[in-house]
Amino acid sequence: MSSGKILVAQGGGPTAVINQSLVGVALEARRFQQVQHIYGAMHGVRGIVNEEFLDLTQETSHNLELVASTPSSALGSTRDKPDVPYCKEIFKVLRAHQIGHFFYIGGNDSSDTVRIVSEEAHKAGYPLRAIHIPKTIDNDLVGNDHTPGFPSAARFVAQAFAGANLDNAALPGVYVGVVMGRHAGFLTAASALGKKFPDDGPHLIYLPERTFVLEKFLADVKATYERYGRCVIAVSEGIHDASGQPIAALLAKDLEHDAHGNVQLSGNGALADLLCEEIKAKLQIKRVRGDTFGYLQRSFIGCVSDVDQREAREVGEKAVQFAMWGTTDGSVAIKRTGFYSVDYELLPLDAVAGKTRVMEDEFIDAAGTGVTDAFRMYLRPLLGSGMPDAFRLRNNRVPKVLG
Repeated sequence: MSSGKILVAQGGGPTAVINQSLVGVALEARRFQQVQHIYGAMHGVRGIVNEEFLDLTQETSHNLELVASTPSSALGSTRDKPDVPYCKEIFKVLRAHQIGHFFYIGGNDSSDTVRIVSEEAHKAGYPLRAIHIPKTIDNDLVGNDHTPGFPSAARFVAQAFAGANLDNAALPGVYVGVVMGRHAGFLTAASALGKKFPDDGPHLIYLPERTFVLEKFLADVKATYERYGRCVIAVSEGIHDASGQPIAALLAKDLEHDAHGNVQLSGNGALADLLCEEIKAKLQIKRVRGDTFGYLQRSFIGCVSDVDQREAREVGEKAVQFAMWGTTDGSVAIKRTGFYSVDYELLPLDAVAGKTRVMEDEFIDAAGTGVTDAFRMYLRPLLGSGMPDAFRLRNNRVPKVLG
């Protein structure tokens, strides 16, 4: 590529490690003599169209490293979902600024944006190398063993449920925790990694990969409560009935919709409150509590997987290497090798764009309310080092004197 300018942007929901990918691009690009300027677009594709760029070439390596270890999107993000006309505007700006390499860090929608921009450049005969860098806490990018951002969010969810379980054991009742995940249940399933003892919660896990039936849910809760005297439940925000209708929409009278017409599932406590109300009313259990993890799980500063940090940095570095040494556009993908190590591949953009991965059947137990050992083996190495542990007093009872 003849152009010495590269542009990097961040899209979609922030994560705890997305800045590692940004810094991976910036620092790796400095190693190539032909790179003269490294620009960062503010607030994703919207910043590209508005020509709102930062010159990352002027950043010190030290400050970049500090930013890398800081959660959320340092450049800012956007929920804009570009169509073809929007992508043509993106390409117009790239061409005007003589950008030779375009890197977009994001999920499904971001990969599709890169695909369209790549096609526009090809049609115009413009020498642009366009690379999608994976990121999503939902872990729903096809072609990837897992995606950067998911391990740290999963670490948060596992620890949060471990704590909720301890609280629930001290003051028994029913606890409902709602976790992000519209179509894929990976993040909700991570709650299972908070279990240590056989009677620990979460006792029940409900995922969007399985149809949710309210009557069956209530029966499960009743049976668990009768068995343990308490019940801890992990629920994905995307649970739905047999027709695909979100349960939150069925139980609630009025819910907001996002810019794409989808029922707004994140950022409100509707589902947790509605399920708690059903449990109280139908099962006559007095102590019922619910939480919605919401945005806490995305960029929690004190709960980051070191494995996730390393891999998020490496996908940024590999994106630059694929762009500088390769001849094709594509999407960087993480491939697992051995018990736990990874390698990176460049997948065709149309193999990733517009597609959604869901949890494989082998990861979900036969009852549909838990996970298998295969999932635990899959997730455990991603959570990183230093996972906290919980212990119990031994049950050495003193005999009663008064009977």
